[in-house]
Amino acid sequence: MTVNPEFVMMARENEEFRNVLVHADLALPDGMGILWASRILGRPLKERIAGVDIVTRFAGVAARKGIRIFLLGAAEGVAEKVAALLVAANPGLVIAGTFAGSPSPADEEDICRRIGAAHPHALFVAYGPPRQDLWIARTRERLRVPLAIGVGGTFDFIAGVVPRAPRWMQRGGLEWLYRLMQEPRRWRRMLSLPRFAAAVVGTRLSGRHA
Repeated sequence: MTVNPEFVMMARENEEFRNVLVHADLALPDGMGILWASRILGRPLKERIAGVDIVTRFAGVAARKGIRIFLLGAAEGVAEKVAALLVAANPGLVIAGTFAGSPSPADEEDICRRIGAAHPHALFVAYGPPRQDLWIARTRERLRVPLAIGVGGTFDFIAGVVPRAPRWMQRGGLEWLYRLMQEPRRWRRMLSLPRFAAAVVGTRLSGRHA
C-alpha cells in the first residue's frame, strides 16, 4: 500500500480499511506528511515513494525480468494509454492485460476471471482509496497474483490526464497544493491534512508513540 495522511485518517474511521492497512505486506510512505509525522514521532523514514515512481520504476524491472503486469482501473481507455507508454519506455515489457472495470462487488467475478486468464505476476489497481485496497483484500485469494498494489491516481498522471506537480513542488511537499489548484473539488479531501497534523502532535505530546 502507498500510504499518505488521507489513508491514516480513513483508517482511524474505517475499521475494515484499518485492518487492510495494518496487515499489508508492505506499506510505503506516499506523502510528505507521513515523513514529517515519522520524524515528529521519533521513527524517521528515509524518503517518500510516490505511486507514479513505483509503477514507472517497476516497469523497468519487469521488462528486464519478464514480469507480466495487469493494469486495472481509472476511466475507460486510460489504462490502455498507460500500457502503451510503459511499453514504449521499456522495450520487452509485457502488459498482460488492461481493464477499467469497477470496484463494485457485483463486478468482481468478471474482473477476477479476466485477470486470472491473463496470468499476471503483478497487478496495479487504480480505483482510489479505500476502494482499491478493500478490493484487493477481498479478491487476492481468488486471484493468487504474487503482487498487488493500489496506486490511486497514478494512471491519470502517467497518461497525462492529470498533470503532475513541478519537481520543485514535489520536493517541497507541496504536491497536494498543486492538485488542489488543478482540482478544486478535492478541497473536502484536503481537510484530512490539518486533522492528521493535529493527531500527530497529540500523539507526540501524549507519549503514546514511545
